[in-house]
Amino acid sequence: MSKKKKITISKKNKNNAGRLKKIVCLGGGNAMPKAVLTGLKKYPVKISAICAMLDSGGSAGRLRKDFNIISPGDIRRALIALANTSPAMEELFNYRFEAGELKGHNFANLFIAALELTTNNYEKTIKEISRFLNIEHEVLPATLDNSDLYAVLENGELISGETNIDIPKHDKTLRIKEVFLKPEAKIYPKAARAIKQADLIIIGPGDLYSSLAQILLAKGMSEAVKKSRAKKVYICNLMTKHGETHGFSVSDFSEEIEKFLGQKLDYVIYNNKKPSKEALKKYKKENPELIELVDFNFKGENRSSYGKFIGADLLPFSGKIVHDTNKLTKIILKLCR
Repeated sequence: MSKKKKITISKKNKNNAGRLKKIVCLGGGNAMPKAVLTGLKKYPVKISAICAMLDSGGSAGRLRKDFNIISPGDIRRALIALANTSPAMEELFNYRFEAGELKGHNFANLFIAALELTTNNYEKTIKEISRFLNIEHEVLPATLDNSDLYAVLENGELISGETNIDIPKHDKTLRIKEVFLKPEAKIYPKAARAIKQADLIIIGPGDLYSSLAQILLAKGMSEAVKKSRAKKVYICNLMTKHGETHGFSVSDFSEEIEKFLGQKLDYVIYNNKKPSKEALKKYKKENPELIELVDFNFKGENRSSYGKFIGADLLPFSGKIVHDTNKLTKIILKLCR
């Protein structure tokens, strides 16, 4: 088993060990688990990761369709990010078959699907995997209802399914006018409870419509967030994306999140460090779905009304265009005080 980073806790904190700060993290895909969960788990806080559940493509989408089960994709990423196990075990759970009938399938997706089919109880499935991976925190689905994500484009065209929004086959220059779930999906009760008890709620980073929207659109989700006394924080993406957020600024992202929530955010964390032109060119070549850096230059009139915005250098020293988990964690922990 891998050794967890040693954390120094004061005598006062030891006496209050039962009252650790509770942080709820909402997201899907790779961004939130890698940028937020992997950093926070090193510190004395209680994490509840609430995951997107409506994958319709890739390995997770295939398993969902073939076996009529809950999508394992995004919850698998959160489980691996929070795991306290050996590197070999993490590599196993990240392994993807490259040939044969299992080509394209991720081992962890198959493992989760098999457990779900044998237990016929998703809650028990997550508990067993958490025990297996020595996870000290809570990983929860946003919903257990079988639903799909739909998007209405500005020309009225209807796009069906998370994967067709995430990897558009339509005209990528068309903006998304509206997104909704059909049929209705209700918030998972334990997710609602975690939100109610939270000290801090983190949303993102992640794809705005294909990932975060499906969580926030679950019936009861925005109401739970609104009623919670927790500070609400959004972590903005680093780059815009074809078919979803082309031309978006930091304020555009945050305003869309606020529309889904039906309330104002307390804080918005965004990157204000520009990478080198060479690094940006290389990154765009490796990730052709991404377009440009998110514009963080606020207009004067907007800047004065957005005191909640926290701009910082969030890029790693390596020059990669990803959120540096250590830099981000420091900001989150300050907000949690």
